[in-house]
Amino acid sequence: MSQPRVVISGLGFITSIGNSHKCVSESLRFMRSGIESIEFISGVKLPITLAGTVKGFDTHAATWAGWLWPHGYNFSRDSLRTMPPHGLYALCATEQMVADAKLSPAELASDETALFCSSGGSPKLLRQYLNQIIDSNGQRVSPASIVSTIAGTLNFNLSAHYHIRGAVAGFSSACASTTQALGYGFDEIRLGRHKRVIVVGAEEVGLEATYGFHGMRALSRQCDPLQASRPFDKKRDGFVATGGSVALVLEDIETAIKRGAPIYAEVLGWGQAGDGHNPAISDPEGLGLATAMKRALKAAQLEPGLIDYVNAHATSTPAGDASEAKALKSVFTSSGANPKISSTKALTGHGLSMSGVMETAFCALALKEAFMPASANITELDPVCEGLRIIQSTQNIAARYILKNSSGFGGSNVSLVLGKAEF
Repeated sequence: MSQPRVVISGLGFITSIGNSHKCVSESLRFMRSGIESIEFISGVKLPITLAGTVKGFDTHAATWAGWLWPHGYNFSRDSLRTMPPHGLYALCATEQMVADAKLSPAELASDETALFCSSGGSPKLLRQYLNQIIDSNGQRVSPASIVSTIAGTLNFNLSAHYHIRGAVAGFSSACASTTQALGYGFDEIRLGRHKRVIVVGAEEVGLEATYGFHGMRALSRQCDPLQASRPFDKKRDGFVATGGSVALVLEDIETAIKRGAPIYAEVLGWGQAGDGHNPAISDPEGLGLATAMKRALKAAQLEPGLIDYVNAHATSTPAGDASEAKALKSVFTSSGANPKISSTKALTGHGLSMSGVMETAFCALALKEAFMPASANITELDPVCEGLRIIQSTQNIAARYILKNSSGFGGSNVSLVLGKAEF
């Protein structure tokens, strides 16, 4: 019996570059940045001044009752009272995805539908609730303090909201989390355990969620968005954080076609490997990521020369981009392959745990709409990238095969291969 073919059959976006398919696609095509100035502490001048902001939302209020979000989304008190701010983003992105995929409430609640999520939790709400406990000498403890703050908050809230009865799981591999979730979701469908797997990533952007990276010297100190997030540029000095949410559904192709769902791309295989090097810094030679790419290509039964485009993890940190460049050379250049390469983080900023699902969704759009997004903001390419075909303008070219890379703290490396769906 042949294994099911797995496709991406629904997308939803709440991102710094747009809150709809149309806006996101246009931003990628026309290289419109979602990065802008942000005040991390009111009235205080700090060395970090930029972030990929989420437009159309206001979640500054201490509770959900004071939040504002775009028209067209209707949520009950019960759905929001245990949600963190990024949970609201996730709900909106998932609502988009459900409508796009034409999924019914019954299909969502079927035991053949799984939900895999990733986020860093809500440091903002955690701080608020801990202060409440301390300031009241333990007399005030919110019943929502756990389920709305820890890393599993999306699993808890979204599974209850959509009555998910298939597998529910959270992934916590830092910036590789949602790519890993996509890989395991692919396996669930190929093994016949589920007909579909919903993958959702979401993050907040603000002082508590972002500023700790400054202590690691990982954030860019630039004040100009066009100079701050510039993967592969010689003068890059760190990443720019972003928030939001992206939801995507993987599905057995026959089930998706029967329902009349849009088919964006086919998932062909994935691979992962560790660095075994450092808690926070990639292996300098990119050995783990190279292994992950080779495993993904082997699983997809493709030679390196067949990959048309690589969506790189490249975050704009000096060490990380150099490591990935070396890994790309070892897999592609050394075999005579020369795919086009870019990092869309130049436009969005780095979405941390949600970056994998966000950029995979970008790749799915690119496959369906026949373009390749560029790597923006490069003024002088780093010499370590010599020999790599890093594209600096949008290519209106149809790709047949795309490889997506993600790397996370601790050396978690994941690669995913997508193909143009033919049916």
